[in-house]
Amino acid sequence: MPIQIQSEPNLTAEEFRAVLVASTLGERRPIDDLARLERMLREADLIVTARDGERLVGISRALTDHSYCCYLSDLAVDQAYQRQGIGKLLIAETHRLAGVEDTTLVLTAAPAAEGYYPRIGMQAVPSAWMVRRSR
Repeated sequence: MPIQIQSEPNLTAEEFRAVLVASTLGERRPIDDLARLERMLREADLIVTARDGERLVGISRALTDHSYCCYLSDLAVDQAYQRQGIGKLLIAETHRLAGVEDTTLVLTAAPAAEGYYPRIGMQAVPSAWMVRRSR
């Protein structure tokens, strides 16, 4: 059965946590705080998933105004499913739902994934600025 890419706004925090852990993105997310993961899901504008049958194997979680900008906050693919183009499909569907003609999609790469994004055609930008969260 082919991988199914779809919008899934009601994804559960438990499934979100499981794919974060399976992808290693969980090393940089609050996986032991289900209430916070739940808020992360409910306050996102777009949640796009990749499923192999019933199994969640990937997620894209984004914030967007559907007019100018789309921030892809989380992109996670289960390690057992990486290198199959699933991440690229999740990004493309997220950008399509955000309004591909009108929005610029931006993200901050996890250190281990920095080499991935240029390979799928994304451009690095020379400057970004942030104020880190306190927890």
